[in-house]
Amino acid sequence: MAWTDERVELLKKLWGEGLSASQIAGRLGSVTRNAVIGKVHRLGLSGRATTSRMKSHRPRARLANAKRPAAKSRFAQLGNPALRALYQPDSEPYVSPIEDMVIPLAERKTIQTLVECSCRWPIGDPQLADFHFCGKDKVPGLPYCEFHARRAFQPPQARRRDREVSTIPAIAKTVANTDKETV
Repeated sequence: MAWTDERVELLKKLWGEGLSASQIAGRLGSVTRNAVIGKVHRLGLSGRATTSRMKSHRPRARLANAKRPAAKSRFAQLGNPALRALYQPDSEPYVSPIEDMVIPLAERKTIQTLVECSCRWPIGDPQLADFHFCGKDKVPGLPYCEFHARRAFQPPQARRRDREVSTIPAIAKTVANTDKETV
């Protein structure tokens, strides 16, 4: 399809009326929306008349506090939690995991030899030949034996801030008693 002078003039007129590139392509026929956009840019047509759709646009109300910086929360996370212990000396020391139980070669299970009542705790690297599963009798309702269930499902630890809050009354009481003794 060639852009004739008549088609270019029609394009300029429709563009000035505020029609979309798709609508102009439909009126011109045998031309795509992208071809219309390309021609508009090559002609340097930028100004457009407002359409009824453009007039109905309501500006959004600006929020008064939109540019106000957010207040820092006392619970904000400080960096990578995996590395936090390296930079915070008052944090709890690292405790090495419990040693895994040794399973004799005859009792080791592969994925093919696992049965419904077998513990599914993986042992070793799945990419190595000696990878296996525990295979001992599992606890009903859990996928693991008693040893591995204790390891997998540990009770939640008391949060540090909860421990700090509970120690504040004890510290205040100690300070009050010390003040009475000194008077």
